[in-house]
Amino acid sequence: MSKKKVVVGMSGGVDSSVTALLLKQQGYEVTGLFMRNWEYGIEGSQCPNRIEFEDAKKVGKLLGIEVKGIDFVEEYRTKVFDVFLEGLKKGLTPNPDILCNREIKFTVFLNEAKKMGADMIATGHYAKIDTYGNHHVLATPKDDSKDQTYFLHALTSEQLSQSLFPLADLTKKEVREIATQHNLSVSDKKDSTGICFIGKQKFDEFITQHLKAIPGDIIDENGKVLGKHKGLICYTLGQRKGIGLGGVKETESANHIHNPWYAAKKDMENNTLTIVQDTNHALLMNENVEASHMHWVLEHPPKIGDKLMAQVRYRQQKQACTVTSTNDGKVLVKFDKPQRAVTLGQSLVLYDGEYCLGGGFISDYN
Repeated sequence: MSKKKVVVGMSGGVDSSVTALLLKQQGYEVTGLFMRNWEYGIEGSQCPNRIEFEDAKKVGKLLGIEVKGIDFVEEYRTKVFDVFLEGLKKGLTPNPDILCNREIKFTVFLNEAKKMGADMIATGHYAKIDTYGNHHVLATPKDDSKDQTYFLHALTSEQLSQSLFPLADLTKKEVREIATQHNLSVSDKKDSTGICFIGKQKFDEFITQHLKAIPGDIIDENGKVLGKHKGLICYTLGQRKGIGLGGVKETESANHIHNPWYAAKKDMENNTLTIVQDTNHALLMNENVEASHMHWVLEHPPKIGDKLMAQVRYRQQKQACTVTSTNDGKVLVKFDKPQRAVTLGQSLVLYDGEYCLGGGFISDYN
């Protein structure tokens, strides 16, 4: 019986490197595929994909597997980056990692792997694939602090049935230990953080090279003008750094002069940014959250009254909520405790125990 062929998405990091190592140990025929999703040297970008490809090839050489490079720059630009920019123009804050997983890694990449004769693809995501009846479903991994199901909630049962997540039952610490034991050069390499195509650059500096920023008024909750913003595309709700406003004399009597300011509301129609001086201000807190374009991994939406757990952003501890409405591809939930800085365009992802039910784009809140 011939070995099953697996194509591993290798990024040059420790997670995908250990993924390839584990699959080789398990007897699979392994090939590495490095995805070049971004044009190195494009205006404003600091995406270091040349270095990453070299790291991936070094690991491949040590493991005795071939690591090929493939160019998905055009697909990434149209299906991820352009969609991201369009969202920002509308005042939304889309998550490019969710788009990348749905459109590139588990669609374009999967198709390419199939052309190479692969039976399965594998990635270094911290998530678990389980079965529920005849469906493949997404479940949370052993390492709760690295849980990446939030980014993977838009995948289908069909995509999951052709995928492997070998790190599901390992902690990040254990992954690094395995890399060290096998002398992988990336064993102590830092994790990449933030949006890959922005790199270490400031978000507003990068984004204003691709979209026109239109300055406008910064106002307080009563509409009083406090200063000027650089353009609403440069801010996200709950943001503290980069607002560029010091203390305001009129608030000195309330001992607020040195308190930090937080972005609380973006009014696209009037081009105003409302800011507040309390991290838990009422304008920043919401109980009811609506999401649209819902995708259900199980293809069965929850029922009204179902008590679930949910996240409104990555790295947020899952929060208790109740489903209050489901119709036309939308879901409305009420959280047990108000949530801070709920942001249009980010994703609401729902969980029932360890199972990720699915999610959609946040379209309203109050």
